[in-house]
Amino acid sequence: MPNYESVFIARQDIFASQVETLADGFAKLIEDQGGSITRREHWGLRNLAYRIKKNRKGHYVLFNMDAPSAAIHEMERQMRINENILRYLTLRVEEPEDGPSAMLQSRSGPERGRGDRGRRDDGPRDRGDRGDRPRRNGGDDGEPAGVDAANEGDDS
Repeated sequence: MPNYESVFIARQDIFASQVETLADGFAKLIEDQGGSITRREHWGLRNLAYRIKKNRKGHYVLFNMDAPSAAIHEMERQMRINENILRYLTLRVEEPEDGPSAMLQSRSGPERGRGDRGRRDDGPRDRGDRGDRPRRNGGDDGEPAGVDAANEGDDS
C-alpha cells in the first residue's frame, strides 16, 4: 500500500482532548478501510503564519499512514466537512521517516532563554540628530512647518 503523510490544523478554541478525539476518529476511519497509522504526533497549539477563519493559532496533528487511496479520499472528505478543521494537507511519500518529525526535534533542542537575545549591532544607539529630515513644526529660523532648506530656492 502507498505511504502518506497528513497534517491537519484544528481551531484554537477547542481543547487538546477534543483534538485527540478528532485524531482518533480519523485514525479509526483509516483502519476501518484497511489502512494503518504508522506514526501520530500532536505538535500542540502553534501560531499560524496568517489568520485563517479568524484564528491566529491552531492545533497541529501529523499522521503517517499506509492506506489505500479510497481511505485517504474519505478522510479528506471528513476533514472538509468538519467545522473544527481549518486546513489539512496530505502527501504521498516514498518512505516514511524514522524517528520524530522536524517539529518535535526543534522542540526538544537546546533550551534558549529570553536573556540570550542580543541586539543586532550591539553598539550604542544614536538618538540625537535625525539627519536631513524635514521639520514638522516651525523652526527657529522663521520657516513655516515642513519647509526644507534644500527646497528653499526651488520655484517649480
